[in-house]
Amino acid sequence: MLDRQHLTILREVDRLGSVTAAADTLNITQSAISHMMRKFEARHGTAVWEKDGRRLRLTQAGHYLVALAGRVLPQIEHAERVLEDFARGQRGVLRIGMECHPCQKWLNRVIAPYLRAWPDVDLDIRSDFRFGGLAALLGHEIDLLITPDPVALAPVRYEPVFDYELVLAVPALHPLAETGAVSPPDLSSETLITYPVSTERLDVFTRFLVPAGCLPRRHRTVETTEVMLEMVAAGRGLSAIPDWLLDEPGAPADLRGLRFGPDGIAKSIHLGFRAEEAKSAASGASQPDFLRAFIELARGTTP
Repeated sequence: MLDRQHLTILREVDRLGSVTAAADTLNITQSAISHMMRKFEARHGTAVWEKDGRRLRLTQAGHYLVALAGRVLPQIEHAERVLEDFARGQRGVLRIGMECHPCQKWLNRVIAPYLRAWPDVDLDIRSDFRFGGLAALLGHEIDLLITPDPVALAPVRYEPVFDYELVLAVPALHPLAETGAVSPPDLSSETLITYPVSTERLDVFTRFLVPAGCLPRRHRTVETTEVMLEMVAAGRGLSAIPDWLLDEPGAPADLRGLRFGPDGIAKSIHLGFRAEEAKSAASGASQPDFLRAFIELARGTTP
């Protein structure tokens, strides 16, 4: 039988590189680990690791189980923390995944009043689900997903939060600055700066450049909004960004936002949550009131 202890041992041996180090971390003896895993291998008829000099090398079965441990153990550990929260009288935990690189400042405006209104709710913000948040939501790793790209699936419901337009940020003295709008060929000689996201998920490519058969002269990525805007202001390139970022405090004043084509690229930020919880709420059952409160507060907070 596969249980949590086997997965924990495999995870620690893989992380630390030896049974001895794993035994010290888990506060059990090396012989107990070896005995337990030999019984496990005998029961299932396959080895999970083999010796490679002084180290252990995972077999294919071992790699599979370590990957499983990486998915399962964090959920179990999270469940234990939630139960501890309930035991201490806390109302619960709201886990939020964020697929929107530039949304951090907007989210900060939501978080501050939310924490004041819900002192018994533990808020967990995760940005490591960038463009993988839907799987995390369906896998119950997060409770709410902030995304500009909602994917229509039956198990998921979305609430629109605010609309915005994707614009091309250019320096005020750039030759394009007075045009008001750009066409795809205008970027063929330019360096385009974006967030570190695959081009298949970037609207400037999928909805503007690629349909016209155009590409920028160079494409580079920058992790943070502040650095991106400073690079544009310094003439290091142009950037496709939400229009509200040009009005944020601290944004360089000598930037202009140009529309992509005559119609622009309209976008919306959405909050996604599991449809089963929405159905529970509609029947007067168990959708957490603190989750609904966050959604309502977010809808009333615009950049």
